[in-house]
Amino acid sequence: MSIKLISHGAAREVTGTCHEIQVGDKHILLDCGMFQGKRQESVQKNATFSFDSKNDIDALVLSHAHADHAARIPLLYKLGFTGPIYATPATKDLSTVMLRDSAYIQEKDEEFHKKHLSKSMMPSAGPLYTQKDAEECMELFVEKEYHDRFQVLPGITCQFFEAGHILGSAMMLLEIDAGGGKTTRIGFSGDIGRNTLPIIRDPEAMPQVDVLICESTYGDRAHDDVLTARDKLKEVIIKTAARGGKLLIPAFSLERTQEIVYDLHILWDAKEIPAIPIIIDSPLASKVTDIFKHHPECYDEDMYERFLKRAHNPFQFSLVKYTESMEESKALNGKPGPIILMAGSGMCEAGRIRHHLKNELEDARNTVLAVGYMAEGTLGRKLLDPDVLEVKIFDEVIRKKAEIQYINAYSGHADKNDLDAFIAAVPNVKQLFLVHGEEKAMFALAERTAAAREIDIVMPERGKEYELA
Repeated sequence: MSIKLISHGAAREVTGTCHEIQVGDKHILLDCGMFQGKRQESVQKNATFSFDSKNDIDALVLSHAHADHAARIPLLYKLGFTGPIYATPATKDLSTVMLRDSAYIQEKDEEFHKKHLSKSMMPSAGPLYTQKDAEECMELFVEKEYHDRFQVLPGITCQFFEAGHILGSAMMLLEIDAGGGKTTRIGFSGDIGRNTLPIIRDPEAMPQVDVLICESTYGDRAHDDVLTARDKLKEVIIKTAARGGKLLIPAFSLERTQEIVYDLHILWDAKEIPAIPIIIDSPLASKVTDIFKHHPECYDEDMYERFLKRAHNPFQFSLVKYTESMEESKALNGKPGPIILMAGSGMCEAGRIRHHLKNELEDARNTVLAVGYMAEGTLGRKLLDPDVLEVKIFDEVIRKKAEIQYINAYSGHADKNDLDAFIAAVPNVKQLFLVHGEEKAMFALAERTAAAREIDIVMPERGKEYELA
């Protein structure tokens, strides 16, 4: 029986994960994420699929709820998909708020575009989907626990394993009845996390597979030690507060915000940071944080010992305030420093952080602290580039006068050493497909892997069919 892989996204790029597994006349999607990058390119890649959503796809298996893995599911539904969507319970709960928020942001950005932006900008194509689409597609979700073997389609089963990336994140093992008593085993890493990250459990090992589809985001570089992140955060806070400035932290509302609040809580309990307001300017972050409280089964031992054992809320303490309304967010513009202000999105491509950057980036007292990956072409990547002296936000040129800092120790992705160890630990792999990485990172990981073992390594191109071993 013919088994094929087609990558519809995250093929030689980091975002927009969407891989199709074809088994005879059966078609399964692994994730259905949104591309994040240059504006016009994003519009083109996100607006349509290269397959018929209604007739070509039978089921979807979702690794986790991040936008670049899940945020086109409502569009898939809008265009006619009615099959099952399998996910862990935490991923389903998170997707409920993440997808609706994605629709809300698109609708609000469209309103802002029509009302405020100049005629020199390209016309908006409108939101990809509505909040109604996002709510209705959740009816397709089917919860599956870690390690439970379940049928995706006749002749195809799946198991979820802890990926250690975000709450509820999973890598998956597909077992396909290939006929003649043979079984083909396909592993998909999703996004692999790191050992010793706060809050959630460490990644599990991938079982034996014939074919491994593996992310490669940081295939060419190592992270700083996770244990250094909190000290660097403390240093940036003290320095910015001494100037009377605002510390702006663009952070993904899912996982990264909770990790930063967790470390701020520990620093405050130890009285290692000054008593300054900490504003989480994200209704989504507030909703996500509530979901975290309902899934203690995903927590690691350190979280339990520090907080849960004492019935202590790790995400709430005296300095922290979560905003809800747009009025509360706008009022922050006139609020004097020192203050710590976290808002989404993590790559600065949407949401409230863009408004805060527009108002605060030209003040030299302020600091912008990046704590996650910034994809090529995003506003976040331009902020980190020292050769870029000014950026355009809402059609207005803004000078980069604020201090720019980056803590790469907070990354929720495996680095090159983690990836090497992960791949090496999977026995008897015949084919390795490297996805979810820029080409430089992919080629570096491929070169090291080929030197360590004999294996067929493929870096798929978008839309091209590949026969699986």
